[in-house]
Amino acid sequence: MDQIRNVQKMAGNDAGAMRKTAREKVWGYIAAALGLVAGLAWNEAIKGLIDHYFPIQRDSVWAKVWYAVFITAIVVFVMVKLEKYFKTADEKPVKVKEDGGAI
Repeated sequence: MDQIRNVQKMAGNDAGAMRKTAREKVWGYIAAALGLVAGLAWNEAIKGLIDHYFPIQRDSVWAKVWYAVFITAIVVFVMVKLEKYFKTADEKPVKVKEDGGAI
């Protein structure tokens, strides 16, 4: 009888964990979709700025290359800044005293 109760408890815990995992995954997908929408909006805004300030023919190869280089530079800059911002204390080096204790 105790074994049955233990199995029921374990199954209940697994179901709760599965629900939590599913909820986290769905939230991640929703956040990614909203990020894509925001990215597409910024794509159009940046294209408009480039067309306004650098009136090159839109379908030219140079306009597309310029746009790709510009976007790549911005993405790299933002990713480097975000990586530095989101580093946790665990990833930062800890200074150690000579006696072995942390400062």
